[in-house]
Amino acid sequence: TYVDFQKMIKMIKPVVNISKVIEPFDTVIVGLYGVLYDGRSFKTEAVEALKAMKRSGRKIVLVSNASLRVQQVIRLLNDNKVPVMVFDAVVTAGEILHYKLKVKDETFKGLGLTYFNIGGSEGLGVFAGLDYLPVEELGRADFMYMGSCRSAADLVDSYLPVLEHAASLNMPLVCAGNDTSSYIGGEISLAPGAVAEQYAVLGGRIITFGKPDVKIIDYALDGIDVRDRSRVLLIGDNLATDIK
Repeated sequence: TYVDFQKMIKMIKPVVNISKVIEPFDTVIVGLYGVLYDGRSFKTEAVEALKAMKRSGRKIVLVSNASLRVQQVIRLLNDNKVPVMVFDAVVTAGEILHYKLKVKDETFKGLGLTYFNIGGSEGLGVFAGLDYLPVEELGRADFMYMGSCRSAADLVDSYLPVLEHAASLNMPLVCAGNDTSSYIGGEISLAPGAVAEQYAVLGGRIITFGKPDVKIIDYALDGIDVRDRSRVLLIGDNLATDIK
């Protein structure tokens, strides 16, 4: 079915102030990148809106597809003077992946312990304190890992040589987060999910964690006693993960 997205976008009535829609909701799930944080600084208006919602008695949960561990997110909030206590819970794809690697759940049984990092260093905290070892050569690895891109200017094409080589070795790719794009300093940049999608196109096996998997939302809401899901508002910036 053909969809005229330009026409659809024109029909959408923009919400210029969260107070216009917040009344029916008593729990708010909010993203990190693109919603509160642009990769360089926090958005003052968004943080002030969170404070106001918290003062009104609402529960606020931060759910991010970032490869960062929760401790790293807390440090990021503190460093930027964002009050941590505004959040009732913080959940990240990186923390969930760390736990799954730690307990070696069904997904990781038989996967092996050596990994080749094809991205940047931001998401390597998922391996902290675990028995997984990085290797410098793809051929010596049991699986590839990507938690962040090497650079904001990266393109999928720059990863093709290593992806094609890995596909020939039938090597899995573990990816923290499903986002195909990120918002950094006002610019839309490549995110690991796009590289994972390309690897799948090449026939490679991918293992990803994050939104839009509803289990992430279930986990985020599990500890704060949410009885009526219709009273939960989700604020995100991405059609493929948040809206889906």
